[in-house]
Amino acid sequence: MNTDIFTARRERLRRTLHGRGLDALLVSHAANRFYLSGFELHDAQCNESSGWLLVTASGEDHLFTDPRYVDAARRVWDDSALHIYSRDKHDLVLATAQSLKVRTLGFEPKALHLFDYDKLREKTDLTGADNLVEALRIIKDQDELERMDAAIELNHRLFEHIETRLEPGRTEAEISWEVEKFFRENGAEEMAFSTIVGVGPNAALPHAIPGQTELRDNELVLIDTGCRCLGYNSDQTRTFWVGDTPSDRFKRTMDLVRASQQTAIDIIRPGLPCVEAYEAAWAVFDRAGVAHQFTHGLGHGIGLETHEPPSLSRAASCILEPGMVVTVEPGLYDPAWGGIRWEYQVVVTEDGCRVM
Repeated sequence: MNTDIFTARRERLRRTLHGRGLDALLVSHAANRFYLSGFELHDAQCNESSGWLLVTASGEDHLFTDPRYVDAARRVWDDSALHIYSRDKHDLVLATAQSLKVRTLGFEPKALHLFDYDKLREKTDLTGADNLVEALRIIKDQDELERMDAAIELNHRLFEHIETRLEPGRTEAEISWEVEKFFRENGAEEMAFSTIVGVGPNAALPHAIPGQTELRDNELVLIDTGCRCLGYNSDQTRTFWVGDTPSDRFKRTMDLVRASQQTAIDIIRPGLPCVEAYEAAWAVFDRAGVAHQFTHGLGHGIGLETHEPPSLSRAASCILEPGMVVTVEPGLYDPAWGGIRWEYQVVVTEDGCRVM
């Protein structure tokens, strides 16, 4: 593996550390660790880590892991700065930091278990330093965009495949399993998230769990799914009509959702406050008297994680920049009838945006 890209990313982080007056950052968030080192994208659960990365302002960086991951770590990291721990993780990290004369140690509050925080805090001062790496990750480079294009292209193929198999009698769970099989058999490394399949009223649940509800003739079905390909995630929602003649309500609701989405896409460009994209989409629904049925944000960033900055919501405070990738996924939901959501991924370009 060519590790130059990871070295360059750490150099960018170093400039941030100098600006924040930090001697080092202890990277415990899995996606950030991978972004900076190429090592291990996943941790098993919130209280179990496959390793920590210590990035210093002075230029010496160290990777810490346990014996299960030694061989994987050596593929991306030099042995001279690789530390293997068992029960002595906290002491090993602190001793290494002390040897590097680290006095101000930043940590990632959202990704450090309280147990680990308490153990480290006993022997050193810690400074919360949230979103330092995320601020770098938010702008995708050309290599990342190519990987994301590959992932979303697989999504497009999936929906072409699955649309021909939406037959009455098939259950939500069966459709979900077919989605996963298609991804696995066509190059995906894994699912980006658990597939959402909702038939009829179940489609009014934005995060519906596929069950034994059967597809019915002259009924809608919502499918929201994504895969991980070349390390990066895709996310796409489509709502289909099972049968030859969509109802007037389905067509009317679909037209509103697509109009809301296109209105937002038409204004997405560098310099646009993220909240304005949300407000533009919401205004389409408001004029039609259905804004109360739009119950979530317009979209979110995506990349190494399925949900990452920036957010396109009423609470968003960010400004769009070239290289940001966001979903645009307005939806309308009525628990008595169902829901329609339609989702694109778009990348902000120098003069607008491109639907991926």
